[in-house]
Amino acid sequence: MMRAFCNATLVAPGDQGVAALIVDHEKVVAIGRKDVPDGTELIDCSALGRNVLIAPAIIDLGVFAVDKAACRAGGIVRVGLMPDQSPVLDDPGIIQRAADMGKPDIWVHPIAAATRGLAGTDLAEMAIAHDAGARAVATGRGWIADSGVMRRVLAYARDCDLTVIAHAEDAGLVGTAVASDGETATRLGLPSAPAIAEALAIARDLLLAEETGARLHFRQVTTAAGFDLIRRAKARGLPVTCGITPAHLFLSDIAMSDFRTFAHLSPPLRGESDRQAALAAVRDGTIDVLCSGHDPRGPEAKRLPFADSSPGMAGAETLLALSLGLVRDGLIDIERLFTLLSANPARILGLEAGTLAPGAPADFMLLDWEAPWQIDTDRMVAKAGNTPFDKLPVQGKVRRLFKGGIELL
Repeated sequence: MMRAFCNATLVAPGDQGVAALIVDHEKVVAIGRKDVPDGTELIDCSALGRNVLIAPAIIDLGVFAVDKAACRAGGIVRVGLMPDQSPVLDDPGIIQRAADMGKPDIWVHPIAAATRGLAGTDLAEMAIAHDAGARAVATGRGWIADSGVMRRVLAYARDCDLTVIAHAEDAGLVGTAVASDGETATRLGLPSAPAIAEALAIARDLLLAEETGARLHFRQVTTAAGFDLIRRAKARGLPVTCGITPAHLFLSDIAMSDFRTFAHLSPPLRGESDRQAALAAVRDGTIDVLCSGHDPRGPEAKRLPFADSSPGMAGAETLLALSLGLVRDGLIDIERLFTLLSANPARILGLEAGTLAPGAPADFMLLDWEAPWQIDTDRMVAKAGNTPFDKLPVQGKVRRLFKGGIELL
């Protein structure tokens, strides 16, 4: 039976405005139509509030854990799962099991390891991984130091029609650092590394990508020098994309000042000038993806001295509300926001999803984008509440969430 979701603002290219979304089972049938076919079930979205949006569900590219409750709360129905699992996603059987682990609540799209065990030496069997369901290959949390290995990774991935997702930090410079060089790291006495470690890694990988013709996505770019390199590469026509988390858009290294380990991230929080450069990169289109970097860490990993704690944050359920701040600040419009959250991640992973176009999977949310709430680590539904945004007031609540036409929330 067809259903028509009416009386809400539709977030879809060319059709933004008060209209209807018509769904038949698991597919979108039509958008923006004023006339609804006879026999269609009418669902009045205005009953949920005055400012309800119908928007594509989020595709979170590059999570480190499948966290169903956090994803549902945050409007996420698909995740690109990083290979840094136990065991590593470098075997077809493991990849297939990873793809099944989210059913029926979310779609898990495994990202296979580029090298065996993520050791950065021997290439993994990308073709077999692709056949097993891998949607991309990645270097994981680390950087492949051997340029010869990275060149072979890019060439093999190109032949397999897979995007390479790279971590952008030169390990030789970073070492055991937990912060970026600067006043904050010096004052706190934390091991630090120059922010140029990111640009060095990006520069090398861009040259190799240009030489091999491979598609390359940097999971997170966080420095002005890094954004400049990405801009120039795009201007030359290279198939390169990059992402960022809300933490690196809204927080600088000052957030570490009280040694709060929830602000221990990888890459680390940067100085204010780099944060401003990140906002500019969102505005001018240099950044392609907004992602959560979801990596929930419990007390055993976070209740330690800063330098001994594990990097990572729980970001899935706060990604949408924090990202909506970019719209309220006038940096981007709502349509561009969901391009960053949904359409672009789908394109990078080769998915026919992430939009409300007719024929697309009925993955969508009803969003009360002005609903106020407060981020609270003690009340988060994630596996762990290690967010650097604890006690921050935000706006934007997912009221209903649909995956393939099936309601999850």
